Amino acid sequence: MEAFLVSTGVVAIAEIGDKTQLLALVLAARYRRPLPIVLGILVATLANHALAAWAGGLAAAWIGPAALRWILGLMFVAMAAWCLIPDKDSGVPERAAGAGAFAATLVAFFLVEIGDKTQLATVALAARFEAVILVTLGTTLGMMIANAPVVLFGDAIAKRLPLRAIRIVAALIFAVLGVIVLLGAELAS
Repeated sequence: MEAFLVSTGVVAIAEIGDKTQLLALVLAARYRRPLPIVLGILVATLANHALAAWAGGLAAAWIGPAALRWILGLMFVAMAAWCLIPDKDSGVPERAAGAGAFAATLVAFFLVEIGDKTQLATVALAARFEAVILVTLGTTLGMMIANAPVVLFGDAIAKRLPLRAIRIVAALIFAVLGVIVLLGAELAS
């Protein structure tokens, strides 16, 4: 259960102000059909994060515990620094722009999430907890917590969120996770 809760919280916070959240806002403004957009985000995230968690699980099985600890700790610290860099509007990929709301969202979210900090966090969390399904479900829920409200209430939310403060909180969470892993401390199981 810890893998699920940590994954949900880390991604929900890290996703605020991320390029995929900006993409959700663009898609909501373009299509004005919240349900297909939210479903597209859900399916794309499940697919993307399942692959990422699977890769993290494989990494945990292949790499020795000492090397894995250093790699994961440094990844979390790097993600902390990455959180402090504001994302740029990625827009909708041209090929997805002509599709319906669901298809455009599915394709755009899957592609934009490749190499994103939340995808890398999913790899690291799955390697850390060795719980592919719980991490996939947790990171997907975190994405939905951050992105569904943007689709539903985009303009009102964008004007009220202190994005800089949220980026700092996300960076601190990743940094703390990195330090915990580097020090070899075990989170409660």
